[in-house]
Amino acid sequence: MIAQAISLAETLFEELRAHTTDAPGITRAAYGEGEEFAHALVRRVGAELGLSEAVDAAGNLYLTLPGTDPALPGWIIGSHIDSVPHGGNYDGAAGVLAGLAVVKALRDTGRTPARDLTVMVIRAEESTWFPVSYLGSRAAFGLLPPEALETTRADTGQTLRAHMAALGFDPEAVAAGAAHLDPAYIHGFIEVHIEQGPVLERANVPLGLVTGIAGSFRYRKGRCLGAYGHSGAVPRAYRQDAVVAFADLVAALETSWDGLERDGLRATLTFGEVGTDPAQHAFSKVPGEIGFCLDVRSESPAVLGRLHDELMAHAAVIAQRRGVVFDFGEKTGSTPALLDAALRGQLAAAAARAGIGAVEMPSGAGHDTSVFANRGVPAALIFVRNQNGSHNPEEAMRIEDFAQAVRLLLAALLAD
Repeated sequence: MIAQAISLAETLFEELRAHTTDAPGITRAAYGEGEEFAHALVRRVGAELGLSEAVDAAGNLYLTLPGTDPALPGWIIGSHIDSVPHGGNYDGAAGVLAGLAVVKALRDTGRTPARDLTVMVIRAEESTWFPVSYLGSRAAFGLLPPEALETTRADTGQTLRAHMAALGFDPEAVAAGAAHLDPAYIHGFIEVHIEQGPVLERANVPLGLVTGIAGSFRYRKGRCLGAYGHSGAVPRAYRQDAVVAFADLVAALETSWDGLERDGLRATLTFGEVGTDPAQHAFSKVPGEIGFCLDVRSESPAVLGRLHDELMAHAAVIAQRRGVVFDFGEKTGSTPALLDAALRGQLAAAAARAGIGAVEMPSGAGHDTSVFANRGVPAALIFVRNQNGSHNPEEAMRIEDFAQAVRLLLAALLAD
């Protein structure tokens, strides 16, 4: 029933790879050449499948198969199609191509669901480009703060406003809160995405049904400021060593993480970038400054609050003891989301009927699904196992596992 649909998806994966390879991986920059190629490719296939097309003020793309009853709220299947720099080919794209595969299967079998089915291609999910979480999906609901348009892209230094305008979109409408989507007219949102960790691979299960999506707080431009000094002439008691103070902070947060886990709570803490100033650091100098970023995630707002309080308390104690100053810079982040239990139950039942292996699990990574869930839309996220993690060139996905996700989508849509 779906062999040709999966063949179409395989062809599109390879076309994406061929045109957006940026050795050693894949680069599809938000509002850049790679993302634009991907949107054009999906738009072309949508036209070949006879789907109607719409584009909102932020550039999100909507390809719709009309249902038999246009009065009913419709389904949306979607994901993003941008990538991190030198990332993998499947992160995000799997969800878009799963939607196209579902439409292809429906067309090939002559079946039309009762509800409209829209494949949504979401802009700029990867906040590595602009320091804004869920940029495209928030804009679709009219929720993107106007100040987000003044943030600059990491590689070009140009504002989001300028990038949108250059591609013919309408940043002024985005700033005014123009909404393309209304929760009242959405029956449900389902995103397919590769799992970005090892859980499903190690459990030998092809699919995961996500229970909730972690929120976060982030400090992207943190600094610890001490004082430079001669490595041999400044005794230990007089040092204001920024590196040692930062190491104290890392160790203190590890202790906080240990405490959370003893309490049965989940979170992740990551210092993804750490470095001294290359213009000033030297073999024979006590380091007077170190820069860092911090990413803290949890499904629980209370846990995020607890960790933030402990971060600030640790920093104050260490600053006093070491004679340094911690400047964390601007705080950004996202809101955790619990996903719809009833919709997840429908997917679990459909998987059981079809003999598809699926387990429930949380998501520590963020996904556009959380925006839909927090707007009151019944939302589900289906993970496909991935052998090599994510945000790296070795990212993987077995096509037979992807096919199981497409089968599950079809079963759920046709049962509704």
